[in-house]
Amino acid sequence: MKNIILCTTLLLSSTAVAGGGSAVPTGTTIAGIVANDPNFSTLLAAVEAAGLTATLSGAGPFTVFAPTNAAFAKIPQADLDALLNNPEQLRAVLLYHVVPGRVTAAQVMNLTTAKTVNGANVNVSMMGSSVMINDSTVTQADISASNGVIHVIDTVLMP
Repeated sequence: MKNIILCTTLLLSSTAVAGGGSAVPTGTTIAGIVANDPNFSTLLAAVEAAGLTATLSGAGPFTVFAPTNAAFAKIPQADLDALLNNPEQLRAVLLYHVVPGRVTAAQVMNLTTAKTVNGANVNVSMMGSSVMINDSTVTQADISASNGVIHVIDTVLMP
């Protein structure tokens, strides 16, 4: 029985090799959830380009404000391409979306700022019944992951 549980745990926290030989996260980690949701394909590409897949598959816990493909589409294509081709800058932008620890929606609503892994603060406010992170609206909250929580946002946060 212990072997079955250990094998299941290893399978849920592993990565799968996709057609091009790239490692695509699987399971219930933040990286795995992002990899398995087509609304986050641009975020997944950015996480992989920045070399953050292993981090977001790690123990955490992390809180990630995850921009959707529509959020990335708000960035002019030339600027997005430049960002995706500059791993250092991309890493800084992505780490600006990550707060250490597991911060639920109820906890976020009681904050005015939060320090990100990037080292800079994001502003947290309420606009009517919506939670705002800087100029971005949280469109879905409290997606539970084995290593943290994801809050979906509609705009990419820029440090």
